[in-house]
Amino acid sequence: MPAPPIQIPEDELEFSAIRAQGAGGQNVNKVSSAVHLRFDIRNASLPESIKQRLLASRDRRINKDGVIVIKAQTQRTRERNRAEALARLMELVQSAARTTKKRKPTRPTRSSQRRRMDRKTRHGRNKALRRKPEI
Repeated sequence: MPAPPIQIPEDELEFSAIRAQGAGGQNVNKVSSAVHLRFDIRNASLPESIKQRLLASRDRRINKDGVIVIKAQTQRTRERNRAEALARLMELVQSAARTTKKRKPTRPTRSSQRRRMDRKTRHGRNKALRRKPEI
């Protein structure tokens, strides 16, 4: 069952522009186009169940203070990196919003048990034919 779309208010997000790492020529050394996105889970307006799932997840982007830190630096412009960071945050929150379906324990039918035992018996006979004959 798909989760309803979650809206995060703009005032709960904290963006900061930084210089991107890695190769890129002169442009990368003078333009702060990479973006750090910080989102405090504990002070967010998300439902409590989603907050608990996010805090319980062992994602490396969530620090011990309960703040999600996402760094986006693959795009050339700050606006695109900002949009990418926001998309990654939404993906993380949406994954926490999805609940797994509870498994109902079932028992194998008598005929399926019988088929399984027949298969095991046939397999055992085939293996017995591979043995050296007893003299």
